[in-house]
Amino acid sequence: MKLVDIITHDNIILNLEGDNQADVIDELVDKLASNQLINDSEQFKKAIYKRENEISTAVGYGVAIPHAKSKSVNKPTIVMGRKLQGIDYGGQHTNLIFMIAAPENASNEHLSLLSKLSTFLMNEIFRAKLVLATSQDEVIKVIQEQEKQQVADKKEETGSGKYLIGITACMTGIAHTYMAAESLKDAAKSRGMKVKIQTNGSNGPENRLTAADIQNADAIVVAHDVRVDTSVLQGKQFVDVPVKKAINQADQLIEQALSYDIKENTVEKNVVEEEMQSEPEEKSGLNFYKHIMSGVSYMIPFVVVGGIFIAISFMFGINASNPESDQYNVIAAFFSQAGGDAAFALMVPILAGFIGYSIADKQGLAPAMIGGMMASIGGSGFLGGMVAGFVGGFAAKFIKKSMAKIPKSFQGLVSVLIVPLLSTLIVGAFMFFILNTPMSMLNEFLEGWLKGLTGINAAILGALLAGMMASDMGGPINKTASAFGLAMFAANIFEPSAALMVGGMVPPIGIALATSIFKNRFTIQEVEAGKASYVLGASFITEGAIPFAAADPLRIIPANIIGGAVGGAACMALDISLKAPHGGIFVIPIACNKPLLYIGCILLGSLITCFIIGFMKKPLSDKDRNNAKQMGSII
Repeated sequence: MKLVDIITHDNIILNLEGDNQADVIDELVDKLASNQLINDSEQFKKAIYKRENEISTAVGYGVAIPHAKSKSVNKPTIVMGRKLQGIDYGGQHTNLIFMIAAPENASNEHLSLLSKLSTFLMNEIFRAKLVLATSQDEVIKVIQEQEKQQVADKKEETGSGKYLIGITACMTGIAHTYMAAESLKDAAKSRGMKVKIQTNGSNGPENRLTAADIQNADAIVVAHDVRVDTSVLQGKQFVDVPVKKAINQADQLIEQALSYDIKENTVEKNVVEEEMQSEPEEKSGLNFYKHIMSGVSYMIPFVVVGGIFIAISFMFGINASNPESDQYNVIAAFFSQAGGDAAFALMVPILAGFIGYSIADKQGLAPAMIGGMMASIGGSGFLGGMVAGFVGGFAAKFIKKSMAKIPKSFQGLVSVLIVPLLSTLIVGAFMFFILNTPMSMLNEFLEGWLKGLTGINAAILGALLAGMMASDMGGPINKTASAFGLAMFAANIFEPSAALMVGGMVPPIGIALATSIFKNRFTIQEVEAGKASYVLGASFITEGAIPFAAADPLRIIPANIIGGAVGGAACMALDISLKAPHGGIFVIPIACNKPLLYIGCILLGSLITCFIIGFMKKPLSDKDRNNAKQMGSII
């Protein structure tokens, strides 16, 4: 199969009508739909925008390659659009837009063809011919000629000078991976260098580097937006950059890689450099928020399972898990042990361990997790576990760097004995002699204060937590409130969890109600999207409100906060507790002490959000209601 088999005459638009990114995407998706290549335009468009929101597909050189895999795609295809005067696409002036549509089960052959286009577009002459083409036939001819040229190029020797090797990998593995590889190849060939680039694409690694390649390499470049295994590079120093930098600055990167003179350096000398370079720049040790969220994300399944299992145990009776009670039931005892004695006991160690792992990779896991267990035993709880994670992780990172110059023959001993032993000694002593006593006293005070809250004080705390939860819908404020709730949950205080879930469920449900009750305030597409928000809200997926908030933040976000705060205040004022911090409507019947009142609090907050939105938004004209581009630009 050739590339021209999937870029047909009917899939080429030489004069795009749209004047902006959203309009052009709509136009290209409509072309796919009219040619019956996709069966659900909105579903495919959402997949396209999901990819755009991760990182813009504008790759420079006047080219953008929006792409997505979706079950709405009937067969792999590419639609081309051209705007001679150009548009602003992802902040870059763009003339050529190629939209790649791949089914979820696309074959390797099809994906390779789609990726081939990316490499062609790195050729300046090829791009110029596409811009100058006067007909669809001429575009097809340009592509056919380029495919023939590629076959001829493969028969030629790639060079006889120095040897460049590399690895490229982007998030989807369709376009940027291959464009970066092609850019590096072109830059290397212009220097008379031999070159081999491993592409970690959607089909898996292709053109794999061998031990001989690495041994003979004079320069190494790794361009990636996802983590790649750099252990195969045998400790040699390499340039480590995002994929787009390799696409746009390949020659400078090769120059930098050649300056390392890796054939003169010993493996032992570069072990620490490889370890430092193998992580993207954003993984710096000072990124506290990222490390905490890493630990929390691994901890949450233990919290959810533990909470639900304990709630199931209580359904048999408050004392049904106690062998000495008349209520004893062996099934209740099982759920209590699995949930309380196992899952809950692991929460804090898991939190600490994966904070340490985020900081120092696997070297930080054991000391941080041991420190977390000491926090749990010593009474410093969730907060102590976070501190243990940071102390254990940074201790391991420091010791590992300090011993980088030890001969390679002893490195195995360093990694399995010296680093974990010394870092555990540091974190263990810190927890036992310094932190546990004052932190446990602080926890006792905080727990006593929270348990003593009643009436207006409890309502204020509930309003604050739920309002924070609703404010940025999965952002840092939301995560801060959630972390506080998890800390209280670990201390067996379950009222804040109930308020937080109200704050997370109200925004999408309130918006969904508004799209049903006040339909004339929303576009047709927004009304349709509102139906999905019912399900997302009921499932405690606050992010279901994001498209609406992004389209109209000054009205939607205040409404979310007010509705969430009122629902959260009512929840805590009524002394409602929830023994499962996640799960939405599905856990309320078994994990909530007052399920009907709790559902009432959620509905109260949702209705307030709904009517505030209805009051603040103005009715739209029929023309505006039929304009689906408002949501299309953000989904």
